Amino acid sequence: MTSYLQIADDEKGHELDLFCVPRHYENDLDKVIIPHGLIMDRTERLARDIIQDMGGHHIVALCVLKGGYKFFADLLDYIKALNQNSDKSVPLTVDFIRVKSYCNDKSTNNVKVIGGDELSNLAGKNVLIVEDIVETGRTMQTLLSLLNECNPKMVKVASLLVKRTPRSSGYRPDYIGFEVPDAFLVGYALDYNEYFRDLSHICILNEQAREKYRV
Repeated sequence: MTSYLQIADDEKGHELDLFCVPRHYENDLDKVIIPHGLIMDRTERLARDIIQDMGGHHIVALCVLKGGYKFFADLLDYIKALNQNSDKSVPLTVDFIRVKSYCNDKSTNNVKVIGGDELSNLAGKNVLIVEDIVETGRTMQTLLSLLNECNPKMVKVASLLVKRTPRSSGYRPDYIGFEVPDAFLVGYALDYNEYFRDLSHICILNEQAREKYRV
């Protein structure tokens, strides 16, 4: 069974003035829900779990841009550290794909996969997809369907966040950092119309900010 750290629906979070938050975002956020240090500790454990499960095989780590880039970079740093400090190491290569399913704060049914022209090169490979957040699960199911057409040997999915939502299709990744409430989250590369990627902590966006940054 997949393990994860659950953030409760009634989680009060942390006041913004307890952390270093960019001044230009101070009026846009309700609270810090996952501090950066906790993200890093959980990511380190996920790296260990992935090496235990997929170790001994060449791994192609596939980053889902743009939101997944921070989690991807930090996760691979921890995997690299394990490679350098253990008797058994795993060859690791990387690739990138962009998947878009949001308009403003709404997840749409129109999933666009950008790039991936070379996905056919994944045939017979062990693939680790690294994603920032799974909400309904439909975006990931679309991507998995596309990848399976390329006949990889194995596909595993690591997502930093999984959202508890009645809109969920029931899909669950193989590796989960945190299960989070059905709120709109930003920070640690999760964005709202490209803003907030430069925020280190994961925070809840307030209603005024949704209007302020709406396109």
